[in-house]
Amino acid sequence: MIGTWLSIIPPLLAISFAILTRKVYLSLFIGILSGAFIINQFSIQNSFFEIFQTIWSVISDVEWNVPILVFVLLLGGLTSLLSNSGATERFSVWALSRVKTRMAAQFVTVFTGIAIFIDDYFNSLAVGQIARPITDAHGISRSKLAYLIDSTGAPICILIPLSSWGAYVFSLLVHPINEYNLGIEPFTAFLMIVPANYYAIMALLIVFLTIYWQIDFRTMRQHEEKALQEMDHTLKEKAQKTIVPISNALDLMLPILTLVMSTIIFFLYSGNYFSSNVSMIQATGDGDIVSSLVYGGLLSILVTALMYLPSKKLKVSTFIIVFFNGIWKMSGAALILVLAWSIGSIIENLETGAFLATLVEGNVPLWLLPVTLFILACIMAFATGTSWGTFAIMVPIAVSIIGVIHPEWILPAIGAVLAGSVFGDHCSPISDSTILSSVGAEANLMDHVTTQIPYALTAAGASSIGYIVFGITSNVFIGLGISVIVLVGFMFFLKQRTQPISA
Repeated sequence: MIGTWLSIIPPLLAISFAILTRKVYLSLFIGILSGAFIINQFSIQNSFFEIFQTIWSVISDVEWNVPILVFVLLLGGLTSLLSNSGATERFSVWALSRVKTRMAAQFVTVFTGIAIFIDDYFNSLAVGQIARPITDAHGISRSKLAYLIDSTGAPICILIPLSSWGAYVFSLLVHPINEYNLGIEPFTAFLMIVPANYYAIMALLIVFLTIYWQIDFRTMRQHEEKALQEMDHTLKEKAQKTIVPISNALDLMLPILTLVMSTIIFFLYSGNYFSSNVSMIQATGDGDIVSSLVYGGLLSILVTALMYLPSKKLKVSTFIIVFFNGIWKMSGAALILVLAWSIGSIIENLETGAFLATLVEGNVPLWLLPVTLFILACIMAFATGTSWGTFAIMVPIAVSIIGVIHPEWILPAIGAVLAGSVFGDHCSPISDSTILSSVGAEANLMDHVTTQIPYALTAAGASSIGYIVFGITSNVFIGLGISVIVLVGFMFFLKQRTQPISA
């Protein structure tokens, strides 16, 4: 049953139930339970032991999972402190006095996301803390904020070599470079792959078009209209009538800047950037991002205490109570992550990815191979909830197929796999990136998934056409150009048919 069509049932059940019922915990557990039954040939006793063992292995992973869970809980505590001290409201008033429009508020979010490109987890949680008061004050829905965060998370990280994603892709490029004597370094190969990563580029482009042309798909528009109705107009009037000093913003900005800067410094330090003759690229590849997140979170909480306690913004007893209340409120998000990782482990044991990969091996015409690899990577990442896992499975397969038939297409084929993997990870409700984007925005997970999918599918559709054109022309840039034209044309068509939401 492992590595067969049965292996796709657990992710399909989890995703379908999540979309239909919007009960994420139940849906993920159904996926885990069905997968355990398939692995153990429907033995009840062995299946429940499998579930216990899987969850235990997830929560005992001290190298990756535990630090992420600790950071998520610390972030909940920090968020609660910022909110209860009044720092969030003061920052909102200050920001409203400078960021005057909804469009500007969204662009601030996007450019902040692009600037924090070092890791998608870090991006999702840090950008949410910075942008949420600004977008709330302008009546921008949490669903839209989650979309903006998610679209400047993985899509930007996969295009930047100085990121944790870039470092991982470097490791996957070494073997094909050596096996096929490409005669280039992994860094150069990565830069050559970037123009072939159509989806990541389209995902970023559609964000800018959506904001500038004020286009909202139907599901997102409903959330936006509701957010505008609930907007705090009193706060906006206060900001517009008074001169708001920068000191109003520092109570929030200093803890967040401490979080951002200290995490980056700890990350580079863990990669020996400061202690030896190591390049930033190498340090990024060797650095420990998850431990750095924890250290950065602890330091930002310490800075918050030094700022709030002496000035009596919070009493010591209140500080402690508020901090642990924030941790408790974030525990639900932590549980979703544990369940998502658990179903990911079950799916890996079922060899779902390997089964899906066999679908590409057949009599596919050469010109259709790029788009076939892209679509298969989309499906695999969506079903498994992991882009990196899809990279690991699909890159060697793509290289082996293309390397024999048409070696000149090896790097573009890898680009198509990376693009499809990012799309699947971008949309899947069992993806940790999707979950953390909703956590960062404090949005409902399924609201985020259902409102983001139309944008992602539009970008994926334009990308698919580009890969077909590339297959016909063998020119990466012609394919990219066609993708851009198709996407811009479609969005312009929508712009002509929809009225922008007015504040």
